[in-house]
Amino acid sequence: MRVAVVWNHDHAGVINRFGHPCQEEYGSETVERMVAALQEGGHETLLCEGDKGLLAKLERFMPPDSQGRPSGMVFNMAAGIQGECRLTHVPAMLEMAGVPYTGSSPLGHGLALDKVITKTLIRDRGVPTPNFRVMRRGTESTGDMRFPVVVKPRHESVSCGLQLVHEPAHLRQAVEVIVTQYAQDALVEEYIDGREIYVALLGNGEPEVLPLVELDFGDRETRLMTWEDKQRMTVAAPDAICPARIDSKLATILRDMSVATFRACQCRDYARVDLRIDRSGRPFVLEINSIPALGTNSFYPLVARAAGYSFSRLVNHMLDTAHTRYFGVGIPQG
Repeated sequence: MRVAVVWNHDHAGVINRFGHPCQEEYGSETVERMVAALQEGGHETLLCEGDKGLLAKLERFMPPDSQGRPSGMVFNMAAGIQGECRLTHVPAMLEMAGVPYTGSSPLGHGLALDKVITKTLIRDRGVPTPNFRVMRRGTESTGDMRFPVVVKPRHESVSCGLQLVHEPAHLRQAVEVIVTQYAQDALVEEYIDGREIYVALLGNGEPEVLPLVELDFGDRETRLMTWEDKQRMTVAAPDAICPARIDSKLATILRDMSVATFRACQCRDYARVDLRIDRSGRPFVLEINSIPALGTNSFYPLVARAAGYSFSRLVNHMLDTAHTRYFGVGIPQG
């Protein structure tokens, strides 16, 4: 089958430089591994940018068959270029053009990327999430929130802009940094001091829950990773423990909370849910990532390996999952 891997790397294929620029992207090494995995699965591939020229490239690469039906699919890895709801841009283009693709719809990406909407949706379903406020000035009432608090942009990922604020007196400056640098609301939520767990989901209906992984902060005083930590390695990276050492009862609760979050945000095919467990053993959902990272050191491939998936098998299974969702059957073997 023809498979176009769509990502955002160049960022030049726009009409104007207008709107907040996206800071997230896949590295070229990851994308090359993705393409190689799909070729290993017997697919003809094309790597292209998710920009203003995308649809013309796809029309040439995968023209409709004689009955006007799709002759290929997109493996969507596009984080967006600029503007609001950036993860929705490529899926929306593909929906309009009638091109099937992997992963969540524009609605699913929009709900998952908006951390406030995510927290509201899951709280309505009874899923615990840290107490929070949305702020533009930092002088708004914090109500019954307890410090320290985490301050971060409402619509970003990979810990962009994340700050830990210990005193109310420092809240205003932290919020101003978010509003000024990211041109969006600040999400202020109670910091959950405890264990950090990631839950990877694969599939639809009753998604497969891959082995849980824990980020081990050891004896580190501040038990979180900022964007600067991740990109510049200003501190040593925490170890990943997979499978996480969690008793079966709590593990079941974490799986159920993750699946409920996946469904509440109307995600599809695959996602990763980030949770915290406080000192008394109570779990909380922090957020859901509708396009989980697939790099060599990323958690999603790590837990997939623990579940018996090689990288090639994982990528092709993700594609097959989307094909089954669209057409009711897996990809025919050539």
